[in-house]
Amino acid sequence: MPEFPDLSRLVRPRNILVVGGSQRPNSEGARLLENLTRHSRLRGEVFVVHPKMQDAEGYRCWPSVAAVPPAPIDVALVMVRVELVLDALRDCAAREIPFAIVMSSGFAEAGAEGQAIEAEIKKLCDETGLRVYGPNCPGLTNLTDRIGMTFSPAFQSDIHAGSVGIVTQGGGSGRNILQGLSHGVGAALWMSGGNELDLGAPDFIAHMASDPQIRVIAVLLEGIKHGTRLIAALDLARQHRKPVVVLKVGRSEYGVRAAQSHTGSIAGAAAVNSAVFRQFGAIEVEELDDLVAVSRLLAGERPPTSRKLAILTFSGGAAAMAADQAGLQGLELADFLPATTEGLRERLPGFAAVSNPVDVTAEALKRTDALAGCLRLVAEDPDVGAVLVPIPADYGPVTDNIASAIIDASANAPRPIVPVWMSRRHGAGFRMLEEAGLAPFVSLSKALNALKLAAPKAREGATLVAPPPAAATPARHLLPYNEATAKRILGQSGITVPRGVLVRSADEVESVAAEIGFPLVMKVSSAQILHKTEVKGVHLNIRSEEQATAAYARILADVAARRPNATIDGVLMERMYDTRGREMLVGVHRDPAFGPVLTVGLGGIFVELLKDVSHRVLPIGKEDALDMLSELRNAAYLGAFRDAPSADVDALANLLVQVSGFAVSHPEIEEAELNPVWVGPQGEGAVALDALILTAGH
Repeated sequence: MPEFPDLSRLVRPRNILVVGGSQRPNSEGARLLENLTRHSRLRGEVFVVHPKMQDAEGYRCWPSVAAVPPAPIDVALVMVRVELVLDALRDCAAREIPFAIVMSSGFAEAGAEGQAIEAEIKKLCDETGLRVYGPNCPGLTNLTDRIGMTFSPAFQSDIHAGSVGIVTQGGGSGRNILQGLSHGVGAALWMSGGNELDLGAPDFIAHMASDPQIRVIAVLLEGIKHGTRLIAALDLARQHRKPVVVLKVGRSEYGVRAAQSHTGSIAGAAAVNSAVFRQFGAIEVEELDDLVAVSRLLAGERPPTSRKLAILTFSGGAAAMAADQAGLQGLELADFLPATTEGLRERLPGFAAVSNPVDVTAEALKRTDALAGCLRLVAEDPDVGAVLVPIPADYGPVTDNIASAIIDASANAPRPIVPVWMSRRHGAGFRMLEEAGLAPFVSLSKALNALKLAAPKAREGATLVAPPPAAATPARHLLPYNEATAKRILGQSGITVPRGVLVRSADEVESVAAEIGFPLVMKVSSAQILHKTEVKGVHLNIRSEEQATAAYARILADVAARRPNATIDGVLMERMYDTRGREMLVGVHRDPAFGPVLTVGLGGIFVELLKDVSHRVLPIGKEDALDMLSELRNAAYLGAFRDAPSADVDALANLLVQVSGFAVSHPEIEEAELNPVWVGPQGEGAVALDALILTAGH
């Protein structure tokens, strides 16, 4: 398991060195000094290094790092031109300063010259032990201790200390999250690593996982540079029972390009990224609003306890809409205890609907105490995970009463009470809820989606079987094995393959056919021909020695006509499996960020047609394998239907675990594909009918 550095002195420094800065109004350098000296609660001294300034914000400026008086400096804030950064960091290393935050830009995100400077800085880090945060970042914002080591104006205007840790790679998006959390739970720490030359998101997540002041970690990733470390950090957060909510940019071609140009990092395959988050217990969201919303729910005093909702409103139409959308989102309506229903009946008019969803009617709005009592009663029902309160319109004083009731009930309710303000008019009631830290959702679908994601079921993850292997550096080219060799290697690893023989002459065909038995399948074997059917190199359902001899000749003739320059190793003769089996795809590839990734899905003709697959980072165990199969959209394909019995799912899961072990123990293999894998009826096993293996060539 990777080790993570202790970032205590970085996050809560006593003495701070500033290299650079400016007195030009509204410049980033000026804002850095203002944030640090005017708006922070400093625990020690600030030393400013600037060759041309005599003082800055009342602090004396020193001409060089070496000239600064002896003191145990915890962190250096570097904000000079890109060509001066390396020398500044060398000076910091010479002073044995443990951390440096580099806010300057013009590095890997700007091209080859910047990449070269980054490489020199990384070499310096490796040689001296200096840890660098950045470059190309807005700095670090500690809201709990009010230390603003940043040029972001957010520190001056968006301060609301709370319990959410924020991890980003850019500045503007981080400020958006800060503002989104400003009415409610607030933020504790914002760490934005920019290009992540040294320290990065995994280190920040790991630090926040063990910080008792942080309840939830909100992560916005544009790229992933340290995939295996990210996995370890997510697993560490899960061990601390600390939810991680992730928004990953780069799910489309355009997002990938934008992310790479911004941070110079690898965007990664969207499907693999999502699989990693799911596998290690993180909650993935699709939009910035969702990142804020789910983080707010989880950081509250009482997060949702299940996907079962109580809906309470004063509009029958709003109740119906909310119930309908809840069902579409995969949420359930709670079943009230008889005591809950009876309590509602005692508090509400006789014509009110007291089952779930509850319609209190407009009559009940006249008494704030009665409405608050209904909300508390519903929130106390043991089957309820959260209470949703749709407010369809702003009715002035009437809606103000609703807001008061929600605030009153929320003070001691055991479940979260979630208001949804469906009107575009945000009057006094809306502001009352905001100021009470209960900022309403403005969309039913957004509220329900956030409740679904924040529910405990969404936060479950798999067990980390073993430390993940390091990600592979992509090879310059790949060398394929022929199918016979690939199957021999797989068979030696315990993976079931058909009984088969590679024949190299017509004289061998009849005796081999008799030895294996009928029916047979015969396939051309060549490392240069990966798709055999395209060259007519496959013959199925061969039922006699005469057919086998004819098939051998026909395969060689057809392949020679279509691929005259290919080297033919022979013809592979194998037992043919019957049509009762299901065809599945099992594959492995080495992801540049996360290392070996396993894929399973519907095989044969369904691979391209349905694209129904599930992924996991390796290694995996049996439970992971079964989860992968259950995630498939068409998982019912493996069950019993019509006259077909259920497939041998247990054998398929075992095969997935075997392929996992095979891939981990063979780091030279870049890709492997078993397609199709024949999965027989219960008890008949799973067999790799075709196999492709590509190894790294250098």
